[in-house]
Amino acid sequence: MEDYNISRGKHFYTIGLSYKKADAEIRGHFSLSDEAKQNLLKQAKDEGIDGLIVTSTCNRTEIYGFAQHPFQLIKLLCEHTHGTVEEFEKVAYVYKNKEAISHMFRVGTGLDSQILGDFEIISQLKIAFVQSREAGVANAFFERLINAVIQASKRIKNETQISSGATSVSFASVQYILNNFEKPAEQNILLFGTGKIGRNTCENLVKHTKNHHITLINRTKDRAEKIAGKFDLSVKDYADLQAEIRQADILIVATGAQHPTITKDLIYNKKELLILDLSIPKNVADDVQELEGVKLIHLDHLSQMTDETLERRRESIPQAKAIIAEIEGEFNQWLETRKFAPTIKALKKKFKAMKDAEIDFQRRKITGFNDQQAEIISDRIIQKIMNHFANHLKGDSNTTDESLELIQKMFQLEEPVRK
Repeated sequence: MEDYNISRGKHFYTIGLSYKKADAEIRGHFSLSDEAKQNLLKQAKDEGIDGLIVTSTCNRTEIYGFAQHPFQLIKLLCEHTHGTVEEFEKVAYVYKNKEAISHMFRVGTGLDSQILGDFEIISQLKIAFVQSREAGVANAFFERLINAVIQASKRIKNETQISSGATSVSFASVQYILNNFEKPAEQNILLFGTGKIGRNTCENLVKHTKNHHITLINRTKDRAEKIAGKFDLSVKDYADLQAEIRQADILIVATGAQHPTITKDLIYNKKELLILDLSIPKNVADDVQELEGVKLIHLDHLSQMTDETLERRRESIPQAKAIIAEIEGEFNQWLETRKFAPTIKALKKKFKAMKDAEIDFQRRKITGFNDQQAEIISDRIIQKIMNHFANHLKGDSNTTDESLELIQKMFQLEEPVRK
């Protein structure tokens, strides 16, 4: 990307890992808390990186950024997570320049989501951009790219059926309950964690199971109370967690902790217990499965569930890809203009200097010289000439570099300064 005059970094990269090759445990090693994200962004700025955004969700962790080499970004990720470079290399992907741009379009429009058409990622990309802008590492390229991806996402959502029906992770958990319990409305359900996934799960539980035997527990009780009030559900203190697990038929865990919050020593059930862990990193210790009557299901399993809704969504993929191709093409056209923007700016400055010198000469030579009319006429002529140059440079990207070199020599322009 060094020819595009948008960053000090030589190339634009996407580095990351996702559900496709990394299981939940490995994804957990590279999960970034909000504090870790802020620290990563700060370090990036300190190291001279002028364009970078980072996302970390239950399904993927990615860094999009400008760098001389992708290892700069990989190093940042590993220094702020529990993952190692060796682990990363086994499951990771690295995209460069136009491929990295295409990847963001696929991710932001839900085509690369674990559940096809899941549009929650676009809001996460928006938040990531805002965080980068506040940290001083979001340049004009990122603003333009994020807006283009948002535009594609909106059009796909409005013009296709790829987001029809409910197939989010939160709904998948409810669907599992509906498929495995004859009387889901009669089960005692305990929901631990009322963040975004917890809230969505709660809403889907009430809507689809018609169950009002749902108890909410959150470390911050007032957050749980706000959600409970909306649906007329019970709320218990965090200190009551063990006692409530004993009463539950189904335990849904959706906390944002970096370590397991549900362990063997919390469970003393005398009846069967289904545990659905919707968290990344895993918030339920694997060894709870050793307990008699306990069944543990993680979100990776839930996300593999396919139904008629997903089949209908797949039929919309070609239409969605066509929309992406159109908007991505427009973005790449804009990107091409960045190649010659400094030359056009320098050329316009050159013409203006020539105009000012000629008007000054004619002013001294001609009695009653009309400065205002001369300015208007000459500015219009310059603009028409500039449009011809710009249209020529836009028209054939294969010869842009040669044309730029010719223009610079012809008008003796200074070599554009790279950022």
